[in-house]
Amino acid sequence: MAKDRSRFVCQACGQVSPRWFGRCPGCGAWNTLVEEPGAALGSRRRAQEPTRPVPLAQVEATAGERLSTGSTELDRVLGGGIVAGSLVLVGGDPGVGKSTLLLQAASRLAADGVVLYVSGEESPAQVRLRGSRLGALPDGLYVHSQTELDPVVQEIRRLRPRVAVVDSIQTMYKDEVASAPGSVAQVRECSAEFLHLAKSTGTAIFLVGHVTKDGSMWPETRATGS
Repeated sequence: MAKDRSRFVCQACGQVSPRWFGRCPGCGAWNTLVEEPGAALGSRRRAQEPTRPVPLAQVEATAGERLSTGSTELDRVLGGGIVAGSLVLVGGDPGVGKSTLLLQAASRLAADGVVLYVSGEESPAQVRLRGSRLGALPDGLYVHSQTELDPVVQEIRRLRPRVAVVDSIQTMYKDEVASAPGSVAQVRECSAEFLHLAKSTGTAIFLVGHVTKDGSMWPETRATGS
């Protein structure tokens, strides 16, 4: 059996290398390459079921099954509403209202089914206080304060919500990835896991992503050394 190979990923630019370098060959940053175990990288791929290509004309159309968020503008941005099994990234500067917008949408959607709001930055009590101010406290809205990926995936599979909100993707981490939450490796691996989860369960998942001052979705890493 082939041995799982590790790879090294730059936490500044995402460059992938088969071995470690003191200086990233992609962006030139120093000491930013972090090892990722090969077994962890392949776990999601091995879990996927094989599929075969089918004629496009035979694919069942689901355009009429979009869910309305209750916000005309948000529905317009989403192309008419939420598509089941889709993954949507809501990015923006901290404090612009991403969490408020999605909590309002989650509240409206929870009137007709289960919605899970995963909060990696606030406690359930803090989310409750914000929900009270917004009048967003329907019985179908669940809150889960968690930052580890695997328990979140388990709860989504157990509850089978129509929509799940992950606030934010920078707080999520996967144990098998040897880097800090918010790093290139963690953001990429967790996002890919949520994409697979959305497709396999039919749950539409919203990922909140904070944009830093340099326009990226992870903390800026400055080059050091000479």
